[in-house]
Parts: sequence; C-alpha cells; structure tokens
Amino acid sequence: MSISNEVLTPWLESLDGVRPTKIDYEEVSTLELVERRAKNEPNDPSMIFAPGKITTTYAELMDSIKRLGMVLTEKGIKKGDRVCLLLPNTPHYVISHYAVLSIGAIVVQGNPIYTNRELIDQINDSGAKGIISLTLFQDKVNEVMNETSLEFAILGKIGDYMKPIIAFLGKLLKKLNDPKMKPLPNNFYFKSSLASVDPDNFQRVKIDLDDTALLQYTGGTTGRAKGVMLTHRNLSVNSQQTRSLVHMIPEKEGSVLTVLPLFHSFALTCCLSLSFQAGIPMILMPQFDAGKVLKNIEKYQITFAPGVPTMMIAMLNHPDMEKRDLSSLMAGISGAAALPIEVARQYKEIAKADVVEGYGLSETSPVVTGNPIFSEKLQPKEGSIGLPTADTLIKIVDTDDFTKDMPQGEPGEIAIKGPQVMKGYWKNEEATNQAIKDGWLLTGDIGTMDEQGFFYIVDRKKDLIIVSGNNVVPREVEEVLYQHPIILEAAVAGLPHDVKGEKVVAWVVLKEGKTASEEEIIEFCRDKLAPYKIPKQVKFREELPKTLIGKILKRKLQEER
Repeated sequence: MSISNEVLTPWLESLDGVRPTKIDYEEVSTLELVERRAKNEPNDPSMIFAPGKITTTYAELMDSIKRLGMVLTEKGIKKGDRVCLLLPNTPHYVISHYAVLSIGAIVVQGNPIYTNRELIDQINDSGAKGIISLTLFQDKVNEVMNETSLEFAILGKIGDYMKPIIAFLGKLLKKLNDPKMKPLPNNFYFKSSLASVDPDNFQRVKIDLDDTALLQYTGGTTGRAKGVMLTHRNLSVNSQQTRSLVHMIPEKEGSVLTVLPLFHSFALTCCLSLSFQAGIPMILMPQFDAGKVLKNIEKYQITFAPGVPTMMIAMLNHPDMEKRDLSSLMAGISGAAALPIEVARQYKEIAKADVVEGYGLSETSPVVTGNPIFSEKLQPKEGSIGLPTADTLIKIVDTDDFTKDMPQGEPGEIAIKGPQVMKGYWKNEEATNQAIKDGWLLTGDIGTMDEQGFFYIVDRKKDLIIVSGNNVVPREVEEVLYQHPIILEAAVAGLPHDVKGEKVVAWVVLKEGKTASEEEIIEFCRDKLAPYKIPKQVKFREELPKTLIGKILKRKLQEER
C-alpha cells in the first residue's frame, strides 16, 4: 500500500465510547483562551508561583500581558518579529509568552542552561530582536547580545512574584542568588517597565491562526538545532486534542503541576495551554524537587501531573511519597522518554492515580498519542505509547522507502499526519522537505502498531540520545570533542542509564604520543555544552570500528559497553 488515504485505523473502533476521535475545533488562538478566562472568571487563579506563594488571577495576568505587549511595541517589536524567552517556570514566562503573541510577534523558546555558544547560534538563526530573562542571567544575556541580532533585554527578578517577607528572607539567606540589575543601556527591568504604561491604551494585533506563533528549537535527529515553526492553529488544536485525552479532569477543579520547563513543547501544551482549556491554575515550580512536588500536590490539590520518568522515579524513592495525601491526583502523563513498566505500576499503586505513557515531538506541537485513562472499556497497555489523539493519522512505513506501508505488527518508521504537524523548519526548506513527504511527517522513530491500534516505540532511526527527556545530538558533542587539540577521532552515542534513561558516552582516539584523562576530556566539554549534553563517560581506544567506506560503527561500540 502506498501513501494515500487508505490508512489502517484500528484505533477508531478501539476508542469508540472511550474518547473522541474527531473534534469540532474552536477557531481560537491560545491567547484567546486566556482572554476568555479573564473576561468570564477574572478573579479565579490563573497560576500560583509555589516558591513565592503568590497567586495571579486571570484579570491580573491579562493586565500584565497588555502592559508588556505595549512595552514591546514601544521597543519596536512588530508583527512577525521574534522575541526570545530565556526563562524558567516563573510568572514572567507566562506573561511574556502571551504578551509576545498579543502583538503578533513570534516566541523563540530559549533554554536557560544553554551555553553562550548555543544561545548565540539559536538567536542568530531566529533573528530575535529582543530577549526577556531574569537578572540572574544578566551577564550571559549581555555577552550573547554583543554577538547577535538582539537589540534589548527585559530582565525580571525571581522575587518579583514572591510575598515580600519570603523575598526578603530569601535574599537574607542568599537562597535567591538574584543579583541587582546592572545599569546597562539596553537592559530594562521587567516590573518597572510594566508600571510605565497604561493597559487601557493597549491595542491587540489581529492574529491569523496560520501565522507562526512560536519557534521551538530541536536537534531533531541530526545536525544543528532547527527552529520548528508552530502556528497559532497548531498550538490551539493540540491543546484541544490534549484536553480530549484527559477529558476526565474536571473543569475548574484542582490544578496542574507545572514543573516541566515551559520552554519545552511538552509543558507548553500539557501545562500552559491545558490549564486555560480546563480553567485550572498552574502550580509553577522553577525546578524539580521530589519532596516539594509531593508537598505541593497535597497543598494545592493538584489533579493533573504531566512529567517524565526520571521525575516519577525520584518521587517514588522519596520518603514522603507514602506520607503525603495525594488523593486529589487523578492522572499523570509521562512523555519525552520511555516510561519503565515497573515505575508505572508502582506509581499507580502508591499514588492511587493512573500514569500513562504518551508520545509527541516538537514538530507536532507535541502531542500525538496517549494511552486511555479511566476507561472500563479500554485499558492502557504497558510499554505502549498509546493510540492516536483526535484527527491524527499514524502509520508505519518502510525505513528506506516512505511510499511503502509496513504490514501490521512489522516495525518501520512512524509517519504522522494531523492538524498539529508543524508548518516547517525556520529558514530551512531542505530540512522541511526531508521531514515532510506528501503531507506526512517522518519522525525518525521506529515503531509498530498492534491489532487494536496501540503503537510501540522499538528503536530510533538515527542516533539521537534521550537524557531525562532532553534530546542530545551526537554530532554536536562530537564537534566539541574534535576541538580538543589531542583528539584524533571521536564517536558519541547513548548507553542505558537507570535513572536518566540514557547517558552520553564518548569513545575517543588520541593523537599519537598524546595522553589525557577522562576527567580532562569531560572538563573540556563543560563550558561548551549544556550539562545534559556533556559526556558522563569517556572511553579511550586505539582505533574506532569502521565500515569499508570509513563510517564509524557506533552500534558496535554500544554493544561492547
């Protein structure tokens, strides 16, 4: 069978009476979801910044969005311009995200732990004109600004959204590590900038749902990071698809755990957008701490907890896991990495809540599949990534010829078609054409489908390494290793890790007569790569195994362990 409308869809019958397989989508942007809540439930909480114990209502959030939108406009940001957000999970992110969208500009998702080199590459690729971050990162921001298209920075403080006594004690105990902002000409303070304008004068730009809303940078499977162009429609549709997956979560009851970083597409849809779909506040946590997460589930009556397997493993192994009242917790979705079967079993047994595995990619906004939750008719399957979400077609194609479908049960490359699939890669037509064939997104993941329409990941077409849900492109690490003056050859691949899923391992051949220690090589990488990309192990060899044409056989290295 060739690529056509004749796609095997056994999940349609399996999901009948379980969850929607088609949706009559609202033609609204995610910003309009926020505006609607602010209009209809102005005094309800939109988010709670857990470290600062500060609640922001929908009306207060909308006021700040308008103010920041005006500030950005005054600084010359126009429709279609790009603004980088370099922020952890603080209220600054939520305000900034929607403020950028409100004036028709494009959000560039930045990772605060990126090195300067990584940020410079991303900002120059996107052509971002402005950056919004924290004073905590002021030095990094201004060093990057000197080598990029950035014209200004707006910097907030973590203490902006903390009760005064908490902020004071935090500074007193040196826990905030949030320095005073240095007076630099192109740096502006977040709070005073918002206070300098009148929100009544705000004029929102008309948004076309097919306009690009966001650039989500991903390494994909090979080469330098690419900017995934997600439209307002992509983001809105996927939030509605995700809401249909977790339809059992009550409207306006409880809250959503938001410890996954909002600059990651998983959190973008399953925390940020979903909270406005369901009318439940986000419980914002800038970093993961198993004890604090368990405390907040109890304190804030969290009903929905998206996460990654490493988070669940840490929670299960924390002494408070069986002491806290977790009865409010209804469901969790695990993504970004394979969920160990035993972890899912233990979590359900102790937390008394279903945790099921789903699947997605940055290129799909990201949610594509999910296991059924709370269904008597259809139970989740262990080891499966679930069944397609509404209006999503998935098929398994030959890894060497995408026009050939694989027989049911046979492994092949996962191909996806649906309204959540990206517009393409930013300024990279070649990569877009390689990824999307006849409307189908080729994922690079190898999977199978069973007779009920459940999908399973069995391998990866390329050598992408997944460390705690973060993508590591081996080539990027290899490029850094080759910068070392005594390394002759290098190969990087992933090996299994009990907690993080995989660890980055480097095999190196040194130049003749040269010596180096494992610690020296790792240290060399430290200021050139984000922490999760740094090799955790370096193996020295006299030569690397190769094919006749000189290609390094990484699989052979992995098998040798």
